[in-house]
Amino acid sequence: MTDYIIYTDSACDIDVPSLKEWNVKHISLSLTFEDEGKVLLNDEVEPVAFYNRMREGAVAKTAAVNTESFKRAFEEELKEGKDILYIGFSTGLSTTCNSASIAAKQLADTYPDNRVVCVDTLAASAGQGLLVYLAAKKRDEGCTLDEVAQYLEDNKLNLCHWFTVDDLVYLKRGGRVSPAAAFVGGVLGIKPVMHVDNDGHLVNVFKARGRKAALRGLADKFAETVIDKNGTIFICHADCDADVETLKNMLAEQGANVDKVVYTGPVIGAHSGPGTIALFFLGTTR
Repeated sequence: MTDYIIYTDSACDIDVPSLKEWNVKHISLSLTFEDEGKVLLNDEVEPVAFYNRMREGAVAKTAAVNTESFKRAFEEELKEGKDILYIGFSTGLSTTCNSASIAAKQLADTYPDNRVVCVDTLAASAGQGLLVYLAAKKRDEGCTLDEVAQYLEDNKLNLCHWFTVDDLVYLKRGGRVSPAAAFVGGVLGIKPVMHVDNDGHLVNVFKARGRKAALRGLADKFAETVIDKNGTIFICHADCDADVETLKNMLAEQGANVDKVVYTGPVIGAHSGPGTIALFFLGTTR
């Protein structure tokens, strides 16, 4: 039995049953629809219904996990004498991980015999989720908290995120592309191929003409940088099953099999929109 708990947050976009299977606990980010006052946890919103609402014009505002929420969650484990390894959402995209670090410092005096170690993955969505999965495997192999934390630090900048969106309006709304670029892209069918860089920020790398070309761009980046084509591969998508199959087939042509397909959660999807699809794997460089 390990003497520490692995914790993460819902920005990892791994479904709750899988997290339970991996023996990983999590805390949820939240969102609010503009026309409603109710705060919803990411876990409470069914993805397909959420993306249908977005297609109908609904706009959701998202919120990070605050320090007090982390303190309450972490303290439950510390009271039982457990150490905690928290694997968090990129500080380049959210204050969530910083809130966890502040909570850990505030709890240190009260629980001097136990530790909360926070790892900023500089990752998002199922990229963060893939690191959580690999950490859980290391724990199950008998690695200590410090060994797993060091493994994550050593490998997080090899965690590749390659993704494309179907409609630039959502990136325009978040300030990721200009209104003019969004308009021209919509008219010409331009699809950006983006990644998360070494600072944990979203970066537009190149443009593709049409959806299939964008998917091919993801597969090409896999071929260019993957360390081991038989390694763990995750796909995350915002309600675009047919495109998932297309991408899986492109990877199969390279002799690679996808290990897990999950939905892009509402908190992440609120910023990228329906039709977003992302590919995650360990590569030579992000």
